[in-house]
Amino acid sequence: MRMTILILEDEEPAARQLQQQLARTGLGATVPPVLRSVEKALVWLQVNPMPDLILSDIELLDGNVFSLYEQFPVSCPIIFTTAYDQFLLAAFRGNGIAYLLKPFSFEQLQGALDKYQLLRRSLTAAPAATSASLSAEVVRELHQVLRQGSQPQYKQRFSVRMPSGLYILQVAEVAYVQADEGVTFAVDGIGKRYPLSGTLTELERQLDPARFGRINRSELVNIAFIDRVESYFNNRLVVKLRGSAAMLTTSAAQTPEFRRWLEG
Repeated sequence: MRMTILILEDEEPAARQLQQQLARTGLGATVPPVLRSVEKALVWLQVNPMPDLILSDIELLDGNVFSLYEQFPVSCPIIFTTAYDQFLLAAFRGNGIAYLLKPFSFEQLQGALDKYQLLRRSLTAAPAATSASLSAEVVRELHQVLRQGSQPQYKQRFSVRMPSGLYILQVAEVAYVQADEGVTFAVDGIGKRYPLSGTLTELERQLDPARFGRINRSELVNIAFIDRVESYFNNRLVVKLRGSAAMLTTSAAQTPEFRRWLEG
């Protein structure tokens, strides 16, 4: 069955992978459009027919996606594709909303789509049934969890596949995180690199922002490992790490935000 699908995703690699996975299913008649911000998604929904299905990340370029669903009454089912940890899953399950926790496999996506197909058939057979869309109450509940919650559940350790087996790396041991030629690495205090799953932006969302700050497009640094920060040319800064020869450099665009982050 051909259907129209909309993707809300701010990470280009994740969006491209999702388009490729959807192409394998054969569900879409065309390549699904990808929208990276709440603002663009709102405009698109206002001028286009409602899609059959939305695949939605939670954090977009300009904010939380639930602000979109508060502004526009979405009447189609939504499958969330999220890097958030377990504190949201109970809310999703309780309201029959499918979710995919990043990084997810093609098989997991296919399973969520199979669930959608069953739901679609049941609604077709029983038009009077309750809509599968997000109710205003559900949107408020999920948005409240994201904005306030109890406390954000930040990642405490990484499970790293190494040639010798599975290694557990504590987040507190990570001096910085670096994206290098399409692979994201955690680097510890002595310079050892550990390959991680997910993009740098996805990992940034999972790490405590009070401890890890972005210095440029490809690096996050742990404030516990910063020895000193020195001025550099073109409005940049050099970040020297404690007990390490590594020196990281901020980008000119990121320097103001990095300065604010340092001051807490």
